[in-house]
Amino acid sequence: MILGIDTSCYTTSVALVDVDGRLLAEGRRPLSVARGERGLRQSEGLFSHVKQLPLVMEELMAQAQPEWGPVQAIAVSSRPRPKEGSYMPVFLAGEGLARSLAAAFSCPLFRFSHQEGHIESALASAGLHWKEPFLALHLSGGTGELLFAQPLENAPGFQVELIGDCDLPPGQFVDRVGVALGLPFPAGPHLESLAGDLQGEFRLSGSVQGMHISFSGPESAAQRAILAGVEPWAVAAAVLDNIGKSLEKAVRFAMAEYKCRRVIAAGGVAANARIRRRLEKIGLRFAEPRFAGDNAFGLARLGAVAFAAADRS
Repeated sequence: MILGIDTSCYTTSVALVDVDGRLLAEGRRPLSVARGERGLRQSEGLFSHVKQLPLVMEELMAQAQPEWGPVQAIAVSSRPRPKEGSYMPVFLAGEGLARSLAAAFSCPLFRFSHQEGHIESALASAGLHWKEPFLALHLSGGTGELLFAQPLENAPGFQVELIGDCDLPPGQFVDRVGVALGLPFPAGPHLESLAGDLQGEFRLSGSVQGMHISFSGPESAAQRAILAGVEPWAVAAAVLDNIGKSLEKAVRFAMAEYKCRRVIAAGGVAANARIRRRLEKIGLRFAEPRFAGDNAFGLARLGAVAFAAADRS
């Protein structure tokens, strides 16, 4: 078995795969956020992971079968992105546990970035095996990035170039408006349910310059609409449609600029059915919804590749 561990800003995640990267079991627990709050400080997130990691590990290992054998390697997210200087305190919780387990099991430990785990789980759950460069959208409460990704040669992971961004992460846009509407945090599923398939007259104007998107203006407009008494479902629909339309414009520009039609979307926002339907029309591929949000499946798969490579050498 290969064990994957991820301690992101809002989810404690663990997963087991076999040496071929097939999922055996997984466990996740969202970090608790008080009603009306719009997130957690890093110190609060780190403390929550410390409390939750034993619980999710106990739940995971309770699913293990004798025929799966022992844990042979551990993979962990040690930083947000695959670049120099990338750091967030919450990842210390997972890395600390991973180091301890690797020492106890006398097995190798492989470190990757949270973003690489997202990309790998998205590709795997979508049944994709891209070896050529591709475009990737990472859409969550803390990230709104358009990436040019190149699978590494003879090694797991990706070389990633940031080519587009958002001044406000789309998940944060959703959460701010959702909390203002009285919805629980994180607000994504609740806002999607509120909007349904309804289409009202209220719209939010977008702002897209090439591959750069501004959601701060639409977010302010949505907050004003709430105060003005616009129906909550209409505001919810307008927010999701604004995100989908803005992403479509940026991706179309990137496809033309990089002459690349291979695009994968990952992150919690990529699970939204209304946004997916719009972007699928221009050829985007998506992580399976349950693997769109934070998870350790992709990290465990990267660990399996690293373990196989180390075993061959």
